[in-house]
Amino acid sequence: MSTYRDLTLRGASRGTVLRTVGTRERRSHLTAPRVPTVGIDIGGTKVMAGVVDADGNILEKVRTETPDKSKSPKVVEDTIVELVLDLSDRHDVHAVGIGAAGWVDADRARVLFAPHLAWRNEPLRDALQDRLAVPVMVDNDANTAAWAEWRFGAGRGEDHLVMITLGTGIGGAILEDGQVKRGKYGVAGEFGHMQVVPGGHRCPCGNRGCWEQYSSGNALVREARELAAADSPVAYNIIERVKGSVPDITGPLITELAREGDAMCVELLQDIGQWLGVGLANLAAALDPSCFVIGGGVSAADDLLIGPARDAFRRHLTGRGYRPEARIARAQLGPEAGMVGAADLARLVARRFRRANRRRVERYERYGRYTQALRAPADRSSRTTPEDPQT
Repeated sequence: MSTYRDLTLRGASRGTVLRTVGTRERRSHLTAPRVPTVGIDIGGTKVMAGVVDADGNILEKVRTETPDKSKSPKVVEDTIVELVLDLSDRHDVHAVGIGAAGWVDADRARVLFAPHLAWRNEPLRDALQDRLAVPVMVDNDANTAAWAEWRFGAGRGEDHLVMITLGTGIGGAILEDGQVKRGKYGVAGEFGHMQVVPGGHRCPCGNRGCWEQYSSGNALVREARELAAADSPVAYNIIERVKGSVPDITGPLITELAREGDAMCVELLQDIGQWLGVGLANLAAALDPSCFVIGGGVSAADDLLIGPARDAFRRHLTGRGYRPEARIARAQLGPEAGMVGAADLARLVARRFRRANRRRVERYERYGRYTQALRAPADRSSRTTPEDPQT
């Protein structure tokens, strides 16, 4: 192989390496290099980065506020680079994985759209890879969280898993036979925008009646604030807690009061849980998973939320009584799940880059031996001086 051909194949082999990761995830994670990688979780309010080992343990974690969404994408890139370089000063980092709250294309190279950041068809992977000089993997944050729960958390041992993340809205991910199902264009799992109430509450996506308008952190807070603003007798406890400031009502406060036995807050979580169960039953009809893992901030309510969800799931499940029921479990890894999953998926990319680099080195070595063998006869002949015919 010529040196020119070897050089021109470098860019193509890099792209192929990244594109083929998804098709071999199940087998690859078992043989991926046991090297530390960095996982990054980018949300609307914070950027969290951590060094994660091959067993999912976080060796070190740092975080900072997410730059304002009105700023340029480069500002967010600068923040990511600063965090990675900071961690690299103390750890031997082999790859970087990023879980972004938004739509990521099927090649895991571009963020097509991020609701909390000014990313529109942003080539994030290549921009960061050029600056960090290590392999970079980009994926949706729900996908990375689901991968972490499958590898290290509540979904271990499951062949067909669906994860639901309940936060400001609803995110989701599908794993089948140890492979993340991203869809043709990379945007599978946007379960929060399934229509469950025709003509219902308006959703920021532009439609009405989306699932996340009835079972999410926003839905929970909206209902509590409406009752408080109406000065409802059932809301007196929470009104007193926030000293009459309705905008200070938050999801964690509602959960806290529900645990203390506040009837209104318990009922609100039951309502959210029942809508969660309805959506899970719809997903079971379409996907038939063996397990649903419920994550995100709202899942901190635990059985106050998941208990009603299980009841509603059984009531609305198609073919109930004549089919196996999927297990519904709360996520185990908490807010670090997206970061841990991103780091673990990046380890697969690190392995393929290491393999590609090793093969390039081997080709160069073979080429070097070949050229040396060609030069050897010429070198020997140049060292032999012919006799002078006149002597």
